[in-house]
Amino acid sequence: MNPQINRLQPGLYLIATPIGTARDITLRALDILASADVLAAEDTRSLRKLMDIHGIALNDRPMFSYHDHNGNQVRPRLMALLDEGKAVAYASEAGTPMVADPGFDLARAARDAGHAVVSAPGPSAVVTALTVGGLPTDRFFFNGFLPNSSGQRKTALRALKEVPGTLVFYESPKRITAMLRDAAEVLGPGREAAVCRELTKKFEEVIRAPLSELAEICDARAMKGEIVVLIDRPGLPDVSEQDLETLVRQALSEGSVRDAADKVAERTGLPRRQVYQLALKLDRDE
Repeated sequence: MNPQINRLQPGLYLIATPIGTARDITLRALDILASADVLAAEDTRSLRKLMDIHGIALNDRPMFSYHDHNGNQVRPRLMALLDEGKAVAYASEAGTPMVADPGFDLARAARDAGHAVVSAPGPSAVVTALTVGGLPTDRFFFNGFLPNSSGQRKTALRALKEVPGTLVFYESPKRITAMLRDAAEVLGPGREAAVCRELTKKFEEVIRAPLSELAEICDARAMKGEIVVLIDRPGLPDVSEQDLETLVRQALSEGSVRDAADKVAERTGLPRRQVYQLALKLDRDE
């Protein structure tokens, strides 16, 4: 490819980089990498390799390493360059900047200071996993990495139990089995899920099964590479309107609207808000 080198308007340019296959980068991203006055990257080695693959010379342009551990030190230097009217391109290590990425603080600082923030969209592990995972995509919730400890991980999963959409997580190969077992315990062993591994790479693989079965599959194998986990939304409990109303009326005879909603929601598995609204209506009608 022959990137077009143009004079860019001052501002921060967020570059989405491939999550595996180097040719997944967009032509516009290559043009910006070739044209920016200053380059910054979560991993400068990865960016240099990507630029070499596509024949983009660094020349005498400065390149900064910018990540979670040095952001407070490097961010003022990049902000100063933006103040000078420079075009600064920031590239994530893989995927789209701002999504589970240290570029968030840099982009927010640039925007707060009145600088233009421009996105050159492209690869995203989240969206790629959703397209091949075989689970519903009309609504989804991205949670990034769950906590390392089992107790904290289960607490985080409980908070997501009733989310009415596909859950999306990043996970380490070393923790994938433990994470799936905790998810099976908290969310239910039969909930459908998918482990999407090494997306866009040579050994790309999607394993789909109920959570408990998926945990056993991963436990029996030496999992490697980058992993995205998808977990299906909760199924609708099989409770008729008449049965639900009977349960709520009985609970109201024993306590307050709030207590009745808590009791019936826990018993049926229905969303508490739905039960609370019915309890409130029935209480008013009495």
